[in-house]
Amino acid sequence: MRAIVQRVSSASVTVDSSVVASISRGLLVLVGVAEGDTGQDAEALASKIAAMRVFPDEEGRMNLSVDDVAGEVLVVSQFTLLADVRRGRRPSFARAADPELARDLINQVSEFLIQGGIPVVEGRFGAKMSVALVNEGPVTIPIDTSNGKVL
Repeated sequence: MRAIVQRVSSASVTVDSSVVASISRGLLVLVGVAEGDTGQDAEALASKIAAMRVFPDEEGRMNLSVDDVAGEVLVVSQFTLLADVRRGRRPSFARAADPELARDLINQVSEFLIQGGIPVVEGRFGAKMSVALVNEGPVTIPIDTSNGKVL
């Protein structure tokens, strides 16, 4: 799985002119699922997201997790994170997982976060979404998993 984690002061997803998900302070997580990804990857990704210390403490150092600051997580599916641009001018998405597997694994990421006590909302899988965010910092961190391990 591949994810882009952004620390935000707010973020929202709009589909067909309606806001379908929004958060205040927390993390916007864009998630792409590759062929061969499993529930172990979903668990590893959720665990890393929950534990990452990317929020400032009283001294301004990034020492606090999303849970420490009572933040929220907005999970948005984004198969284009699996784009291969090494050849030609058009990205290839051949590495992206089948949509049903991708939907299931992205839901698992959300469920693992929720089980850890973190409030989670999701974009709408497969929809044409408009994502709005205020990136705080800015802090943007890529995460890749393979065989249940964060790379």
